[in-house]
Amino acid sequence: MKPSFKSVRHLALFSLLAMLTLTGCAKNKDLEKVSREQAATIQGLSNEIARLNDELDQAIRSREDLEKAKEALESKLRSELGSGDFSLSMQDRGLVLTMQDKVLFDSGKVELKESSKQALSKISGILKDKVGQNQVNVEGHTDNVPIRFSSWKSNWELSTARATEVIHFFVDDGGLNPVRFAAVGYGEFHPVASNDEAQGRGMNRRVDIVISPKKIGAKQ
Repeated sequence: MKPSFKSVRHLALFSLLAMLTLTGCAKNKDLEKVSREQAATIQGLSNEIARLNDELDQAIRSREDLEKAKEALESKLRSELGSGDFSLSMQDRGLVLTMQDKVLFDSGKVELKESSKQALSKISGILKDKVGQNQVNVEGHTDNVPIRFSSWKSNWELSTARATEVIHFFVDDGGLNPVRFAAVGYGEFHPVASNDEAQGRGMNRRVDIVISPKKIGAKQ
């Protein structure tokens, strides 16, 4: 028995309604998925903005701490800075205090001069009181004159040993947290002046104390 035209029409209408309903459901699901994805993206962006704002606030506070440390060092080391054997500058990598090696060591030696310890004690106090959580790199530098009459294999070893000796003073005598410190020996390879003349070589023989804006325990 063939279905009537009316039955076929009803079946077609029912099928069409079913298809429209399914299509509508699919579109609603797609819209819900897009909405969820957009909400997740917005939340992710909000979290990132909050993180960046927090990092900016920390950077501003750290910069302010370094400025205070600079002022304190300028006050405490006024006579040393006036002698020309010490210099102080704010750089991208942090606050850098430079000391000529003749202030700290005898030629080819790594033992600190007794006369240098008063200045190092002043520096130690400021590292403790003004920037007590900041990371500190102590960098040793030499001129390009090869070592001939010494137990040191090269200027690298000498410069590293001198940087380490300064750190030992800060930790052993100053009571500072050793976790904050790193010793770096650059030897002759980071000069600030020409090694062709005695004056330039004297400027290159130095120890840099770099107070980083980074703090120990902070997320990098």
